[in-house]
Parts: sequence; C-alpha cells; structure tokens
Amino acid sequence: MIVNHEEFRTYVQSRGAALLRVANQLTGNPCDAEDLLQTALARTYVAWDRIRDRSSLDGYVRRAMVNINISWWRRRKLEVFPSDDLPDVPVQQDARHRYDELEQALDRLPARQRTAIVLRYYEDMTEPEIARTLGISVGTVKSSVSRGMAKLRGDLVVPDAGERVN
Repeated sequence: MIVNHEEFRTYVQSRGAALLRVANQLTGNPCDAEDLLQTALARTYVAWDRIRDRSSLDGYVRRAMVNINISWWRRRKLEVFPSDDLPDVPVQQDARHRYDELEQALDRLPARQRTAIVLRYYEDMTEPEIARTLGISVGTVKSSVSRGMAKLRGDLVVPDAGERVN
C-alpha cells in the first residue's frame, strides 16, 4: 500500500472541521462524533490509493461515517424511547443560541430520524440516495424525515411577539 501521507494530511487538515460537524450531527454526541470521524478517516487512509477522483473524497468519508454509524447502531442493545412531551424552554432570539437549540433538538431525535434529516437537509441528499445509504425503503426515509421534522418544529416553535413563554 503506497499512500501519499502529505496529501492525506492536507485533506484532513482542510476538511476535518466540516467532517466533524457532519459526524456530530449523525451521532448527536461530540465524543462519539470524534470516534466516528477517526474510524472513517482510518478507512479512507487504507483506501486512499484506490480513490481516483479526489473531488469525491468528502462523499467517500461521509458515506463511510454513515455506514459505520449504522453498524454501531446494530451492535447496540440499548433502546431509546422518545417522549412526545417536550419541556417548555424559554426562547431567546440570539442566533448562536438558536443554533445551539437546533443542535440540542437534533440530539433528542431517535438516531434514524436524526440521520435521515442530516442527510436530507445538511448533506442535500435525495430520498432515494438516503434510502440506499441507510439500507431502508424510500417510504421509511419519508416517514423518518417527516416525523423528525414534526418533532423539531414542536421543539423549536418561536412564539409570537405578544405570546408568553412559560
């Protein structure tokens, strides 16, 4: 195996932060995101000499992260039961706070819904692409995205100016 170490290092330095954001959105946990990205980059390193089209590297790493994350889900024996009742949280208008709220709301979604939403709206993948990537039907993608978005809307509702937040 002949790997251009400097080329790989340059790629990781230039794209690492963006890829870590995607990993964080997929896992919902910063520590798991770092592990996920590191594992995906290790697989990319091993396959480096087989990747001819360097413009597709981000797609290769993202696909690896999704596949690894799915493997991790399948190995986990824990079940998460999301609640339909969300706590009332005061809404603040500052942009950074809203971004943090969105990240927290994404973290509260079940893994499949979170992944489907991240791939659809952050990675701009089509429903058939998501279905192939996750190994599920297009209908399951649609329902996962729909249910996840409904939960996010309920979690991130901004009250009218005259409405009081408890």
